[in-house]
Amino acid sequence: MTDRTPTLFISHGAPTLPIDPSMPREGFVSLADHLPRPQSILMLSAHWYTQRPAVSIATQPETIHDFYGFPRALYEIQYPAPGAPETAQRAAALLRAQGVQVDEEAHGLDHGAWVPMLLMFPNADVPVAQLSIQPRADAAHHFALGRALRALRDEGVMVVGSGQITHNLRAADFSARPEDADPRVTEFTDWFENHLAARDIDALLDYRKRAPHAEYMHPTDEHLLPVFAALGAADDDYTLGVQSLGTYQRALAMTNYVFGSAVQ
Repeated sequence: MTDRTPTLFISHGAPTLPIDPSMPREGFVSLADHLPRPQSILMLSAHWYTQRPAVSIATQPETIHDFYGFPRALYEIQYPAPGAPETAQRAAALLRAQGVQVDEEAHGLDHGAWVPMLLMFPNADVPVAQLSIQPRADAAHHFALGRALRALRDEGVMVVGSGQITHNLRAADFSARPEDADPRVTEFTDWFENHLAARDIDALLDYRKRAPHAEYMHPTDEHLLPVFAALGAADDDYTLGVQSLGTYQRALAMTNYVFGSAVQ
């Protein structure tokens, strides 16, 4: 028997996800309904990046509206979840034990964190801390971060990576229908999912050379790096859950992954 929490990768979509009825909001509600309730969440978002890892020790993190040109209603949303400074400091200690230098900051929740949390935990009653990503570092670096954090899962902490399984905004068409998806999206996501299912970590960490259309799907890979942290924190023999919610704006796939424990 194990009480380990699963780890997640979430494709958080556009900031308008909570208010746009054409987006798959209910999918995030359904995802949360099928997960154990965590004691706290450690979130790695594509939208908080630093030169070296940093944890947020804010006790009441502000809701950061880190986007421009969207409807006024979006800027009025607040997500008043409590912070999780103890989780942040525990994560920092685990990373430092592996020789990683870690900063501590009172950082708020960027939209990569609060947008999915708003849908998954609408009562804002799950404490959440953030750990920054390093966009100049590679997939292996983020996998190693996750591996160092694995012990958190025995303490009721859910490690969540939030980004996008495909993210080429230059190729996005905001008038496109889901059925207008670029076929290269499916080729890339099928490759990624097949290698996740096979637990082929070496291939996944080398995705930019091995995956079809990798550089097209991710001209820069900050939106994919969080998946490697979630993967690193998972068990070696994890079970893979896939929630495919479609492709939007032609090039932005909304796929979520759950890495569960093989023994329950």
